[in-house]
Amino acid sequence: MTDNYDFKRHRRLRTSAVMRSLVRETQLHTDDFIYPIFVVEGNEIKNEVPSMPGVFQVSLDYVKAEMEELQSLGIKAVMLFGVPAEKDEQGTGAFADTGIVQEATRLIKREVPDMLVVADTCLCEYTSHGHCGVIHDHDVDNDASLELLAKTAVSQAEAGADIIAPSNMMDGFVTVIRYALDEAGYTNIPIMSYAVKYASAFYGPFRDAADSTPQFGDRKTYQMDPANRVEALREAESDMEEGADFLIVKPAMSYLDIVRDMKNNYNAPIVAYNVSGEYSMVKAAANNGWINERELVLEKLTAMKRAGADLIISYFAKDAAKWLRE
Repeated sequence: MTDNYDFKRHRRLRTSAVMRSLVRETQLHTDDFIYPIFVVEGNEIKNEVPSMPGVFQVSLDYVKAEMEELQSLGIKAVMLFGVPAEKDEQGTGAFADTGIVQEATRLIKREVPDMLVVADTCLCEYTSHGHCGVIHDHDVDNDASLELLAKTAVSQAEAGADIIAPSNMMDGFVTVIRYALDEAGYTNIPIMSYAVKYASAFYGPFRDAADSTPQFGDRKTYQMDPANRVEALREAESDMEEGADFLIVKPAMSYLDIVRDMKNNYNAPIVAYNVSGEYSMVKAAANNGWINERELVLEKLTAMKRAGADLIISYFAKDAAKWLRE
């Protein structure tokens, strides 16, 4: 019946798994992943985050084993978040020489030197009020916060961090941190800027893991409105002009249009942060037997790459690395 019709037979390229693999446009690799680690002060601590099954807060004595597991899976980069025992209004633990991220960085670079360490550069885990900067008149003081963020970045670089990743969303943070790093002699340390970070409801579980819930108000005066797209281009453009080497979009899954905008407009590696809420929703559905976790996770991560991400920060990195090997 179809002999007289002229139409395209696209299914010819889908006839087998080998054929589909041969013509696959987007490939997901273990090299794409950065795995977040929550490091806490103390000893013999490995606490599972209640809202993030499979994700743990670990003390320094567990960090080496964690790095060795990641290396065995082919994962080559981690992002460190610190959970200090004490906090204060200035977040001094963030830039202390003996801060938890600094100590974890030294340990990793000493014991597993090939592991690339990305240091999250923010104050929220270290401040008693839970905000990402200094508080004046019940609001975050942008310029006063920059000095402390610069001190934090230099301290992390001194400890051996390979990449500085400022996540605070203060205006001017890239230029101030770049200047401080250069002045301290760390001209070769790149900045992975959280250039586009939305005030998202997907961050809830992270705040359990990092103990960083604001004690008053919210972060909407410095993180972006989820309704805005053009604003993301302005934010990224400023960071590129100020010296950013990577651009992060956070969250990833609900903002793939922004990931594509970044890829289309800026000649820099684009990083998608597959955040805690995106992780926990999948885990909850999988634990209830509602989805095929493996297939869904690999589809999600592939979508991030297809949208334009060069790198993906994800709590699924371990699982994904195992599945990609099979």
